[in-house]
Amino acid sequence: MNIKAAEFVMSNTDVMKCPQDGWPEYAFIGRSNVGKSSLINMLVNRKGLAMTSSTPGKTQLINHFSINGEWYLVDLPGYGYAQRGKKGREKIEEIIRSYVEKRDLLTCLFVLIDCRHEAQKIDLEFMEYLGENSIPFAVIFTKTDKISNFRLKENVEKYKVKLLETWEELPPIFFTSSEHKKGRDEILNYIEEINQSLEE
Repeated sequence: MNIKAAEFVMSNTDVMKCPQDGWPEYAFIGRSNVGKSSLINMLVNRKGLAMTSSTPGKTQLINHFSINGEWYLVDLPGYGYAQRGKKGREKIEEIIRSYVEKRDLLTCLFVLIDCRHEAQKIDLEFMEYLGENSIPFAVIFTKTDKISNFRLKENVEKYKVKLLETWEELPPIFFTSSEHKKGRDEILNYIEEINQSLEE
């Protein structure tokens, strides 16, 4: 897929106010500081489309970006940011839950996982929640340039073992490095395949 146009459309906290033009939506989510904004900028080939920050927990809104005038890339708030305090966490969780559960146009949710860490309980619980609610999702392991191939393979295998304890089959899995543009074509081709199947 060739990205010819990527434009910010809107930010809000209310799923009912999301765009109403019926385009398929591909949302990106992960724990705070997983490299989500860098990944989004890498995918659309635009440096400042999604705001990157060294401070975790910056995204607190549902952000819609129009891609090629055909589909939306949606940047969701990160989950599990401890520094936010109980009330703040609950508010963010409610925004995430209402979008994920009520947004009919959500076509695929990409769950970002920092490949440098072993399987985290919070990520596994979130994927479990998606399964219980029949939300289509794929997994993106980020920051693959930060560890050795051996360690990457080891961490991913542990994730797969954990997931297969509750899942009959694994979701699609992608490996990315925002710095090296690794995984860009694979993710965009996957989105294009889904879009084409929706038109049939």
